[in-house]
Amino acid sequence: MATMQQVADRAGVSIATVSFVVNGTKYVTPATTARVRAAMRDLNFRGNVVARALASRRTRIIALLFPTTGNRFSPTTAQFFMSAAERASERGHHLVLWPVDPAGDDLDDLVSGGLVDGVIVMEVRMDDPRVAVLTSLEVPFTLIGRTRDSRGLPFVDIDFETTIVSSIDHLESLGHRRFALVLEDLEGTPMAGYAPHLRAQATFERVIAERGLVGQVAPAGAGSDGGRAAAEAILAADPDVTAVLVMKDDSSAGVLVGLYAAGRRVPEDVSVLSIASSATHADQHYPRLSTMVAPGRELGIRAADALIDQLDGVSDDLPHFLLPCTLRIAESTGPAPV
Repeated sequence: MATMQQVADRAGVSIATVSFVVNGTKYVTPATTARVRAAMRDLNFRGNVVARALASRRTRIIALLFPTTGNRFSPTTAQFFMSAAERASERGHHLVLWPVDPAGDDLDDLVSGGLVDGVIVMEVRMDDPRVAVLTSLEVPFTLIGRTRDSRGLPFVDIDFETTIVSSIDHLESLGHRRFALVLEDLEGTPMAGYAPHLRAQATFERVIAERGLVGQVAPAGAGSDGGRAAAEAILAADPDVTAVLVMKDDSSAGVLVGLYAAGRRVPEDVSVLSIASSATHADQHYPRLSTMVAPGRELGIRAADALIDQLDGVSDDLPHFLLPCTLRIAESTGPAPV
C-alpha cells in the first residue's frame, strides 16, 4: 500500500501538502491539488477515512434527505440525486440518500452523531418541520425547494410559477381555452402542503382567472388508476375541456387511458402536457408526451455546490436559485379542436 511520502515524492510536494489535500484542512492551489490527486491515483493511494475525519473534524459525507412516505422516487428525483452525487464527488465529498420521517423526528440521531457534515433537503413543504429541526441543531443545509418564506434559507428550486405560465402560454397559442391541471392528491397525508403543488395550483388558478379562461384542478390518486380516475373526473366536470396539464409522473399514462376510454383522441381532441418531468419519461408514452422538462441535473449540481460552499466557508451569500422548466414539444399537444 502506498504511503503519503510516496505520494509526495511522485507529486513533487511536501508530505504536509499531501496531508492538506487529503484532509482538506488548508487551502492548496488547484494545480498542486491536481498533481497530488494524480499521484494518489497512480499509486492507488487510499487515505484512512476515520483518521481523515479526526484530523479535519469533518467526515466529508453529506446526506440527501428524502421522505419515507409513499412512492415518491421518480425519474426526475433520481436525476436530482445522481447529479448532486457526481458534483459532491468532484469536490471530494460523498453523498448518501437518507430516508427520513417527513416530520423530521429522526433527524437528531442522524446529524447529532457527527456522521454527516451537512444535508440537502428534498420534497419540501410550505411549512416543513425538517427546516426548523435543522436550524435548531445548527446543521448546514440547502433546500431543493422552497418553504412559505425562504428569504433567510439557502435554496435551489424549479420556478414553478414561470413554468405554469409558460405551459398555459403554449397551449393558449394553440387555441385552447378550457384547461385542467392534474396534481397528486396529498390531502390527509404527511406530504400535505407540498410546496411545488401549492405554487403550481395557485399560479394556474390566477392565470386562468386573469385571462378569462376556464380551468379546474383535478387531484389524482396513486399510479395509472389514479390518472384514469382524474381524467374521468375532469370530463365529468367539463366535457369540453381541450387541454390537460399533468404534474404527476406515475399517473400520466392513466390520464391518457382515461381520455381514450371516453372517446377523446390525443392530441386531436385533447392536448396533454406533462409538467416538471423528463424526456425519458415522456418518450415511454403513446403518443410521446410534450413536456415541460425539469432542470434536474443543474439543480442537483447547484444544490451540492451551495452546501459544500457553506461547509468550506467560501461564501457568506445565501443561494437563492430558481430555474424554470423548458418546453419540449412532442406528439401530445396540438391545435384546439374547432
